[in-house]
Amino acid sequence: MSIPRTLLRSARASSSRLLISRPLSTSRPISAEAAAEAAAAPVSPKIAPIVESISTLSLLEVSELVSALKTRLNITEIALPASSAPAPSASSDPADSGAAAEEKPKEKTIFTVKLEKFDAAAKAKIIREVKAMMPNMNLVEAKKFVESVPQTLKENVPKEDAEKLQKTLTDLGATVTLV
Repeated sequence: MSIPRTLLRSARASSSRLLISRPLSTSRPISAEAAAEAAAAPVSPKIAPIVESISTLSLLEVSELVSALKTRLNITEIALPASSAPAPSASSDPADSGAAAEEKPKEKTIFTVKLEKFDAAAKAKIIREVKAMMPNMNLVEAKKFVESVPQTLKENVPKEDAEKLQKTLTDLGATVTLV
């Protein structure tokens, strides 16, 4: 992970200045153009020997150097914030923002359809509808189910389907709640 010796020799031959223009952790060789660019860039005479010394270090040694410099120069690492949500708009009254949050509770999307009671005159229609909704029930089981209300008809039903079931059974004369 260091600069090849042939490049260092060619850079020293053309100029006593050397600029490292890429991170030390890359393993790709430097192109001839990049080496010529590095040799042509002006570097302070005070910095040139430091760059030469650093270029001979291994990655572990460079890591130690960085931590030593941070300690010596009292440099603290600044954690860059990850992409965060946009800041909420400023409200003049904090109570208004709290009230707005209370007004909009999370809307429920999954319901349990519960048959509470039914009109005695519509019993046969409701039994047929329950049998149609519950394919694993036969007519006798549907009759027993309806007669033993309150009963849970269906669980974990999406909002649209639950409202359809409720409307259908209410039109027939039953009382249905969505929980």
